[in-house]
Amino acid sequence: MRFASKIAAAMVAAAAAFATAAYAATIGGVYYAVQYDYREFFAATDGKPFQVIIEGNPFPSMDTGEVARQLLPVMQAAKPMPRLTFTYDAPAEKPRPDYRLVLVFDYANDLRADAVCEGTRRTGPGTPGVFKVFAIYCRNDMSMSQTTAWTPATGPDDPRINWLFRELFMVVFNDAESLRRQNGFDRQ
Repeated sequence: MRFASKIAAAMVAAAAAFATAAYAATIGGVYYAVQYDYREFFAATDGKPFQVIIEGNPFPSMDTGEVARQLLPVMQAAKPMPRLTFTYDAPAEKPRPDYRLVLVFDYANDLRADAVCEGTRRTGPGTPGVFKVFAIYCRNDMSMSQTTAWTPATGPDDPRINWLFRELFMVVFNDAESLRRQNGFDRQ
């Protein structure tokens, strides 16, 4: 009987691992600016609203506003460590420094992150059934971190999008010790 329960437990673990792998997103190359500091991000966003700017529509058969409305709670559920609240609302007065996350869906292949932080937004042709995003964490007009991610998805409520955001936020808002400025010396 003990042997059978061990086999059953192993099968459940294997099924869970397979289900997780089925939801895994593909994360593209990542870049961190020399000035990137997770502690700065944490201090700027903990307990505060954090603006997300969306460009493009990953589900062209749906209204853009409806897609944005449905994606906000998905992003909030997958949020990074600080107690931040994602919002699409722009602050009444532009803060300095101006921290924000820009998500460009079906991005143009030659779109640069710093250009996005400066206000340039260009999308390319969409791929039906693929949720494809270029994520840029901006401070003022400069990109602090950037990456791309994609996964098959049928709509904003597809569980694969939640998994994509969980993985994406771990990359864009990376708290790795190796990325921290050491002993007061900037890496500039």
